[in-house]
Amino acid sequence: MIFETLKPKVLAIVENQKQSIDERLLAICNLLESNVGYYNWVGFYFRNGDKEELVLGPYVGAPTDHTVIPFGKGICGQVAVSNQNFVVPDVSAQDNYIACSISVKSEIVIPIFVDGKNIGQIDIDSETPDPFTDADERFLEFVCKKVSEILS
Repeated sequence: MIFETLKPKVLAIVENQKQSIDERLLAICNLLESNVGYYNWVGFYFRNGDKEELVLGPYVGAPTDHTVIPFGKGICGQVAVSNQNFVVPDVSAQDNYIACSISVKSEIVIPIFVDGKNIGQIDIDSETPDPFTDADERFLEFVCKKVSEILS
């Protein structure tokens, strides 16, 4: 499975202290987007201090207008409130979906926890309908756990 071959690469990126945190996060985005065929936009959102909003961090893919997302709005905003993974097989079926691009068909968002607090998330959009499996969730949980270690 592709995810098993990507895990050591994620570890190598995370452990590379010659790069800034943002450079490492961007390298993770590039790694995922270029190696998983149905990952068409990969990015990080982080809580904006004490504000109830997320701000866009490093990402790869089409530019987005959604650089600030209020808690509760869209899939990312819902994950900021629920602290739960959110897999959306068909974005058109979601009432609270914020469209980034008409080509996006599905989305997966996994929260990042530091000291038990949800401080951000990885957000992946796909132009493929319903591509995400439990394997994606487990792998992205691994990625978020490793990212949390450099953010704590």
